[in-house]
Amino acid sequence: MSHQSGCTEGKLTAAVYLAIYAGLLIFLAGCLRRILVYSRTPLHLRWEIYPLPHEHPYRAAYGGSYFETQEWWRKPQVANRRGEWRVMAEEILFLKSLREFNRRLWLPSFLFHFGLYIAMAAIGCVALAMTCGLFSAGIRFAGFIHMMAPLMKASGSVGAVLIVTGACWLLMRRATDPALKNSTHAGDIFNLFLFIAAFTLLVGGFLMHEPGTASLGEFARGIVHFDRSVNISPVFAAGLILTSALVAYIPFTHMAHFIAKYFTWHAVRWDDRRNERGGAIESQIPVALGYKPTWSAPHVGADGNRTWAEIATTNPTREAKK
Repeated sequence: MSHQSGCTEGKLTAAVYLAIYAGLLIFLAGCLRRILVYSRTPLHLRWEIYPLPHEHPYRAAYGGSYFETQEWWRKPQVANRRGEWRVMAEEILFLKSLREFNRRLWLPSFLFHFGLYIAMAAIGCVALAMTCGLFSAGIRFAGFIHMMAPLMKASGSVGAVLIVTGACWLLMRRATDPALKNSTHAGDIFNLFLFIAAFTLLVGGFLMHEPGTASLGEFARGIVHFDRSVNISPVFAAGLILTSALVAYIPFTHMAHFIAKYFTWHAVRWDDRRNERGGAIESQIPVALGYKPTWSAPHVGADGNRTWAEIATTNPTREAKK
């Protein structure tokens, strides 16, 4: 190998390392920003939608609530966390709501999301290997990598294939289903193509393992030590760089709905906290009543000039008769 080609490969390897580091840092910063924005939003209007998964299983079975019990305000409010975790697992892993309300879109979405989960598991295995590489001796680290390599290869390949399959299927659905026309925008098409391109390059570069290029274990060790002598194939490098850019891009798009969903469930749909004297809700209500909403529904009268307090104390039917 000539000195010039070695320098070129070293620059490519360094670019891959920097792309991975930058992608992860931007992703974490973007997610943290989203969490802070959502956590600081004003007090919501209670939905009063039942059943709630954190209710007692007996009441949750028929859509009841603790408000049915006598003198509920004197009794401690006990949450059924097991019920919450069960509902969250069904929704996150199996997209239960989508399966119930939009069966045609469920299977491609399930393949796409489940592929993402498997790919994240593969990344977790690589991260574990990298962590062990920091604190383990060379021989012990090599043995650990040898043991983990088949799992990382299998999960990474299966995850990438499912992602590409699901994204192509979703792309076809959006292009041919008239029901999705109004909710399909250029950004949705771009995002799907980005996933297809990134993970096709990844799995293609990984499967076309050229002689002389680094193994998965050598690559994991190279990231830890920023070893530019590690030889990475150009196709696999392109996949890694594009995937890192995709990871950095996600928190700044509607694809970060996994954060919004958490707050929608816990802070809106499932929020049945009491408005107790001196509590957090009581202190937020005067602030919320001072807001001047702008709703398009004319019967609400939210024209941006009247406060919530004025709207809430006005009878819209009586106003219409005048």
